[in-house]
Amino acid sequence: MIHKYKALGMNIVLDVYSGAVHVVDDVVYDMLDYCLEPFTPEAVCPEFIVDAMGDKYDERDIKDAYSDICELAGAGQLLTDDCYADIAKQWNKQSVVKALCLHIAHDCNLRCKYCFGDTGEYKGGRCLMSAETGRKAIDFVIKSSGARRNIEIDYFGGEPLMNFDVVKEITEYAKEQGKLHDKNFRFTITTNGLLLDEDKQKYINENMSNVVLSLDGTKETNDRVRYRVDGSGSYDTIVPKFQRLAESRDQDNYYVRGTFTAYNVDFAKDVIHLADLGFKQTSVEPVVAPDSEDYALKPEHLPKIFEEYDKLTEEYVKRYREGNGFNFFHFMVDLDQGPCAIKRLSGCGAGHEYLAVTPQGDIYPCHQFVGNEKFKMGSVYGGDELDRDIVKYFENSNVYTKEKCKNCFAKFYCSGGCSANAYNFNGDINKPYELGCEMQKKRTECAIAIAAVKKLG
Repeated sequence: MIHKYKALGMNIVLDVYSGAVHVVDDVVYDMLDYCLEPFTPEAVCPEFIVDAMGDKYDERDIKDAYSDICELAGAGQLLTDDCYADIAKQWNKQSVVKALCLHIAHDCNLRCKYCFGDTGEYKGGRCLMSAETGRKAIDFVIKSSGARRNIEIDYFGGEPLMNFDVVKEITEYAKEQGKLHDKNFRFTITTNGLLLDEDKQKYINENMSNVVLSLDGTKETNDRVRYRVDGSGSYDTIVPKFQRLAESRDQDNYYVRGTFTAYNVDFAKDVIHLADLGFKQTSVEPVVAPDSEDYALKPEHLPKIFEEYDKLTEEYVKRYREGNGFNFFHFMVDLDQGPCAIKRLSGCGAGHEYLAVTPQGDIYPCHQFVGNEKFKMGSVYGGDELDRDIVKYFENSNVYTKEKCKNCFAKFYCSGGCSANAYNFNGDINKPYELGCEMQKKRTECAIAIAAVKKLG
């Protein structure tokens, strides 16, 4: 399977199964429309191709282009067969838990309009995780991680800094237990920044491998949806704090993470604003919300969203060439290595490798399933055994169990998309959220084009 498109003045051809990316001339680009799959190279260019293209191109150029295509096909870099189908047929994952999302606080000092966590309550009331529950969660993941050494702990909420003493207690306990059980813990914390101060920043920098800083873009964009309990905006308070933290981490190992909605479909300006504030690591993602919400993104927004991704791509490349570049999460793709085959097929591992733990110690497939009692998998207080039916439901899901992924060129870049979004919109983790799919495909095209520019110099 191939996917071809034009971007940044280039003719780009992606060979889906090998992952090879080619920047080609017009003759090869047009000729690929006539190279039916499965492709069988021939010694000479077929006459029907010469006849079909003869009005536009010289015969010699046509034959040379066909020779180039045959050479790439023979090398397994173009028009390749599906090398993943057999892996999927023999799919029998025996997962171990390698990451926990700890809901340190089911409470928040903001009332963000689009919050999927019900402004921190997760439909269960406001509460904070105790140190005891946190320690039980660490014990659980150590026992459930098998021979795996590296374990990820994400501190999430609500707002984790509202319970920061417990964050520190859990972190220190995990480090102690890691030494005893030969486990290496890596910690990430997500914060809205209102309670961030020098002491917290110091501890975060000494102990957190990554930090996610919530900010949506310009003051106008941010304060329209990210406001305090009294309705006042958060931008003026958090931006200086985030700038100091980013600089203190040498502009690495953090993300400023925003959300765009129907209110700011022209979101490229918000990403660029974050770059202009000095942030080198950014991620601004589309809101996921039911159509009944006035801030929800809908199919009619897609043309403008695509236009904004193109605009952002051009600005991204411009700044890169000027030596003033920044990273945008959705534009980061590795054309040389990338994830392993299993990761490409199954994605984030929600429900079997990655789990969420509530303040009460209840276990769910991920942070976005928290509060849906149908997906309660167990408890850190209830032994090591998880609900195996739920585990298997997620474990058995991959891009080959999703019919809509079958002919999608981007399937190995999104690994079938977000299970929570699929379930929330379609009632089945194997039926992807289609609006998200369309945006993912566009971002993938942009990311590959940017990587090609960097490769070509």
